Amino acid sequence: MISKREKVAYGLGDTASNLIFQTVMLFLTFYYTDIIGLAPAAVGSMFLVVRIFDAVTDPLMGAMADHTRTRWGSYRPYLLWLALPFALCSILAFTSPPFSAQGRYYYAFGTYALLMLMYTAINIPYSALGGVMSADAKERVSIQSYRFVFAMGGGLLVTSFTLPLVDYFGQGDQALGYQYTMIAMSVLGMLLFILCFVGTRERVKPTSGVKFSFKTQLTALKQNDQCRVLCVVALVLLTGMVLRNTLAIYYVKYVLQRPDDVTTFVTAGMIGSIIGCGLANPLARVICKVKAYAALQLISAAICFINFFIPQDAWWTAISLHFLWGLILQMATPLLWAMIADVADYGEYKTQVRLTGITYSTVVFFIKVGLALGGALCGWLLALYGYEANVYKPAVADGIVLSFCMYPAIASIGVAIIMRWYKLGTNEVATMQSELALRRTQLA
Repeated sequence: MISKREKVAYGLGDTASNLIFQTVMLFLTFYYTDIIGLAPAAVGSMFLVVRIFDAVTDPLMGAMADHTRTRWGSYRPYLLWLALPFALCSILAFTSPPFSAQGRYYYAFGTYALLMLMYTAINIPYSALGGVMSADAKERVSIQSYRFVFAMGGGLLVTSFTLPLVDYFGQGDQALGYQYTMIAMSVLGMLLFILCFVGTRERVKPTSGVKFSFKTQLTALKQNDQCRVLCVVALVLLTGMVLRNTLAIYYVKYVLQRPDDVTTFVTAGMIGSIIGCGLANPLARVICKVKAYAALQLISAAICFINFFIPQDAWWTAISLHFLWGLILQMATPLLWAMIADVADYGEYKTQVRLTGITYSTVVFFIKVGLALGGALCGWLLALYGYEANVYKPAVADGIVLSFCMYPAIASIGVAIIMRWYKLGTNEVATMQSELALRRTQLA
């Protein structure tokens, strides 16, 4: 059994990650378009182009972590080594030098690419760490449940304090306010990564003591058909989720026409997300996590469909639905990450090559493609609708409603359908774990 203290320490690592991830997802597009004046279509294209680099950096980072051997383990050291560089890159991404319009775009492109590189370098080892803290399937759900409660706690800090801190630090200069706000969040995140490093341990070791070449690792990864299923799930899920979260600020400002209530709206969604993450563990104890995951996607789709048909003046209905959407969708998130750990075991079970880091990095790559595609779609759709910053247009408002509600609903339905090809249910995982335990005993 993993102690609650260690699970909390692990969760603090994702509090740190989400201080940046949620800020990027919720505010970076708005920061680029409305604060420093970049064109929405250019911002959307920038998000997508940067993801091309991840096709190389993600598997390399996973392989590097798998090959790392220190007295602290393979994955934990990166939390210590990269906490400061990640914080510095986060601050640079929300800094606006006095450049020309073209200069601001190139600066944004470069700093965003650097931020995503650092996010890869620290988050892939962190994610893989969750798969080697325990080999028990139920414990893994519990670990991930703690993780995402604390992750959404980081998100709650972002939604509750970002805009008030921007006003406080900026004193009318929003660009300066965002920069100082990110300095505060980055310092906090750096400290939390260090606490995560100190408070966790790696326990699951490969069933083979052999170090495999990168080519052998990639060959083994290609044989992991269940990893491919989760990659597609991650891509579709994140595209819809990020599109809705990115558009939330536009939805409140231009559709509901309550710009002063943006913080309240996004905070309600984050509170729902925290509650949902906390409910994932008890849910997985009574229902197969694979069936539960698909069902939760369908429910979240239904909530988005209902949201589309409410009147624009139905504030309390809108905020209640956003709360429920966050609760249901994030109840599924710890289940997904527990399934990634199962998929890493499945790859070892099938090929006798353990690829915890590369498996996580592969799925994380598709998560980041979904993150980029959702952000890109937001920029492209706003440009298509004729969006102009701080200008209300009925046609733009209609387009925002459509994109905020219907497209995420379609994505969730797609995820539920894709899960029909995922076969690592409760019984299959138990059988697989018994065989792997026997192999480890023989190795010892």
